[in-house]
Amino acid sequence: MSIQRQLFIDGGWRESGLIHEVRSPATGAIVAAAHRARPADLEAALGAAQRAFEITRRMPAWERHAILTRIAAALRERRDEMVRILADEAGKPIKAGRVEADRAIFTFEVAAEEARRLGGEVLPLDWAPWGADRLGIVRRFPLGPIAAIIPFNFPLNLAAHKIAPCIASGNTMVLKPASQTPSAALVLASIAHDAGLPAGALSVLPASSDDARLLVEDDRFRMLTFTGSSAVGWELKRRAGKKKVALELGGNAAVIVHSDADLDRAAERIAVGGFGYSGQSCISVQRVLVQRTVAPALTERLMERVRQLRSGDPMDEATDVGPLITEADARRAEAWVREAKAGGARLVAGGGRKGAWLEPTILADVAPDMKVSCEEIFAPVVALSEYDTFEAALAAANASRYGLQAGLFTRDAARIWQAFAALEVGGLMVDDVPSFRVDHMPYGGVKESGVGREGLRYAIEEMTEPRLLGWHVQAHP
Repeated sequence: MSIQRQLFIDGGWRESGLIHEVRSPATGAIVAAAHRARPADLEAALGAAQRAFEITRRMPAWERHAILTRIAAALRERRDEMVRILADEAGKPIKAGRVEADRAIFTFEVAAEEARRLGGEVLPLDWAPWGADRLGIVRRFPLGPIAAIIPFNFPLNLAAHKIAPCIASGNTMVLKPASQTPSAALVLASIAHDAGLPAGALSVLPASSDDARLLVEDDRFRMLTFTGSSAVGWELKRRAGKKKVALELGGNAAVIVHSDADLDRAAERIAVGGFGYSGQSCISVQRVLVQRTVAPALTERLMERVRQLRSGDPMDEATDVGPLITEADARRAEAWVREAKAGGARLVAGGGRKGAWLEPTILADVAPDMKVSCEEIFAPVVALSEYDTFEAALAAANASRYGLQAGLFTRDAARIWQAFAALEVGGLMVDDVPSFRVDHMPYGGVKESGVGREGLRYAIEEMTEPRLLGWHVQAHP
């Protein structure tokens, strides 16, 4: 039995008359009937956000902290419901769904703390003679209504990463979730309203890209924050006009495994990072650059880990690998694997497909110009390439138009610092894979992987602007 999901606008539920059937990637069954917004609905949400901003911009820190704390508590109480939504709509294995739900709770808890730390600085201006008797006070102020767009793969925690810093910084938001996975964000909006967020401060509206043009192009929105593919993100930035834009986009994350690495740990973490949620993460392990002398040993260890992975029903506690979001995505990834094999790559494990399920796949002897290496595959496919010198590995990792995060396995501190200085990425994970993330750390990329940073304090900085008060302090007798 499917659940009807209405639009959440100005503190309440609304019907639009446009229904989109949300289907389970695992079974194809209809799990939700979601109303899709018309342009008039988006206009209403923007108007509500403008009105609510007159309240939120003046809301004291203790009140923002209290609202965020109540949201985190409500999410904890409804954790099982959220996990079920993630399994039904995103095909996310229940074990991974619990991790996402816990991360979303943590995200709101950190935002609550950051709401009380949003300060400024006192800047002495008497460094120059003409600044004598003058004082500068710098504070950060909220921007105004923010438009947010999120993809299907982390429909709860990515919504949290837009909504939580927005509330913490005193802004308002209109959020568009992915059509495949609308329910988590809609439920979250209702939770936020029940936690005391003023009506209109958060609206959530599933919508088609055409009908959602207002989010991108209307200058009444002061910021656009987008998570999704690189092609879409940069096009949205081109159309966004004068508003501030933050983009968290795609990648084809590289891992370097040097000859002095702990190969057992490297294999274990690569298996988790490459095949968790079927590789449908922008920081999923895609390229593994392994020093030639240890390549056979790492490959054998990685194959052993892959043999232990179980594909199946997302609601089964034993399932490690669920379906891709659509069968079309599985067919595309399968075609890329076949293309790589035809070009000389060697299939080490997997490669088979059944419906939306693609077997966890390892390819070796992968050339850098193959799609499985140079494009973002967004599937459970890991491509192995060998190198001789560490400098060659760094160059190969950088030979990509993406630069989100990278991983490095080595015990040599000098190589770690060398990689930290040389790799063109937003973050380097040492003795781990690029898939590692704690939600308060700065997160974002360079090159085609985006602009701006998420992670609560860093997102709050993106969603505020500094303002200077220059004060001529006159002494009085």
